[in-house]
Amino acid sequence: MLQPFKLCNLVLSRSFSGYVSRIRYLMRLKEDDEACREALKSGNFLLYHKLSPLLRKTSSGTYKLASLKTSDLEQILENVGKDTHFVNESFLLGCTDKGEPQFSLEVGDLDRSALEKECRGMFVDLRKAFFMLPGPESPLAAKGQALLRWHQTNCYCSATGQPTVRNQSGSLRVCHSSGITYYPKMAPVVIVLVSDGSRCLLARQAMFPPGMYSALSGFCDMGESMEEALHREVAEEVGLEVENLQYSGSQHWPFPQSSFMLACHATVNPDKTKVNIDKAELEDARWFTYEEISEALQNPPRDPRRDLPAFWVPPSYAIANQLIQEWANQQQLSRKLHGLK
Repeated sequence: MLQPFKLCNLVLSRSFSGYVSRIRYLMRLKEDDEACREALKSGNFLLYHKLSPLLRKTSSGTYKLASLKTSDLEQILENVGKDTHFVNESFLLGCTDKGEPQFSLEVGDLDRSALEKECRGMFVDLRKAFFMLPGPESPLAAKGQALLRWHQTNCYCSATGQPTVRNQSGSLRVCHSSGITYYPKMAPVVIVLVSDGSRCLLARQAMFPPGMYSALSGFCDMGESMEEALHREVAEEVGLEVENLQYSGSQHWPFPQSSFMLACHATVNPDKTKVNIDKAELEDARWFTYEEISEALQNPPRDPRRDLPAFWVPPSYAIANQLIQEWANQQQLSRKLHGLK
């Protein structure tokens, strides 16, 4: 049975000061083409080159998303020989706490090296960028890429084959031939950390970086509830039957297209923990102790391209890391209560 939502554990990364005003402003920009075009004149822009976001190095040696003002972006476009009206091809992402509208713009048709020079930054593959960006910026980078990708793959109506036309904000596309309206979509995915009480179960796919293990996950089938999908995925992938479920949180995830991750904890009977791996889905799956998990959380790899440990877990921006951290915290609390180290 699914336990009640743990509302106290939900972290909302926003200030509530003026939140309603910002949301209603965004709604107006989504629905009013003229208002959105006006907002483009004073917006902040994230650039993507073939879906790779533009990053800039800070004075401290770290990296951040490069956010360009309208006037700066127009000057850059002029310098690389592109008409400034190209700014209108941007898609609305949101707005800052100060109420400044944010947009994403794909510039993949322009010369990459020339743009990087003009912008004083570099375009970085999103998976790699996640390791380089501060935590709060990763979701914004992911949202920008996901929206760009959706528009690239929905240029034609699935019913008529005719071109679809976007509104100014990019919140929808319409086929004027059929009258069908298309909205950006996310595919629901369950991700679950299974525990037998003293150990947790992690698995890896062949496509994972060497040594990385994560929580089990899978797409929801048509008509399934989250609970049904979770039970099925665990049974399919590792041959276990889960008992209690507890919701943890959710996250947008841009891979492989645009997924909506629904994260849960689950337990199995401690007497029924034999893993039977579906080799078509997983390369490996095994139980890990608290000591192994604690070591992995305390020593994440600094560079995913080299010097990888024999066992490591997804980085902090992934909701899988949140599940693993929550489990480790619960284990630590339990040990203290029972006088164990």
